[in-house]
Amino acid sequence: MTDILCYNDSYLQDFEAIVTDVVGTGIVLDKTVFYPGGGGQPCDTGTIKWDGGSTEISKVSRVDGKLVHKVEDSMPDVGESITGVIDWDKRYQLMRTHTALHILCGVVWRDYAAQVTGGNMTPLQARMDFELSEMSSGFASEIENLVNQEVQAERDIKVFNLSREEAFKIPDLIRMKINKLPDSISEVRIVDISGLDLQADGGTHVHNTREVGNIRVIGHESKGRINKRLRIAVED
Repeated sequence: MTDILCYNDSYLQDFEAIVTDVVGTGIVLDKTVFYPGGGGQPCDTGTIKWDGGSTEISKVSRVDGKLVHKVEDSMPDVGESITGVIDWDKRYQLMRTHTALHILCGVVWRDYAAQVTGGNMTPLQARMDFELSEMSSGFASEIENLVNQEVQAERDIKVFNLSREEAFKIPDLIRMKINKLPDSISEVRIVDISGLDLQADGGTHVHNTREVGNIRVIGHESKGRINKRLRIAVED
């Protein structure tokens, strides 16, 4: 199993590891800083180098239970020591964006008790769908104001793990309409925006809401009778 270091520290940018396997056009490492993707957040990209070679990592994905880093050029051998560096600008933009979505989710849940029905993100832009019967331009403007109040409140963000049994004692831990947490997971990773939002999540986040920057609602649309979408952009 690959030790995914960014689960414990989202600010890590580089690391050293050992190649443990080769799978197709990719390698498996004993540990990694590359986020593998999930929960609507794309995987990291970056580079690795070793004695006598280097290559870009263009994708990270799970293949038959293994975390495979797709290489674009030459490939190190099994047993080789490598040094990896992620594309930090992309990662940090995604951290800000992912936290912005949790702020949005927290505000809509707190004020409208609406569950999330879907979501996705790219660096500095994202969308989230909610179980709502109505969504007007006035609603979108109100939400924009409320989420930026939470950014300006400078709320600390903590990440920790709980046993599955302890985690599910927390009311409303899962905000998704459909619980996608696999039964096989015995420990649940929790992201806590102090005083606003507490939910299960596997992504990378900033340490404080002030790091997010300004959140702008750039669109709203109906995706069904009780399914409405908000699109946001994150700005400096």
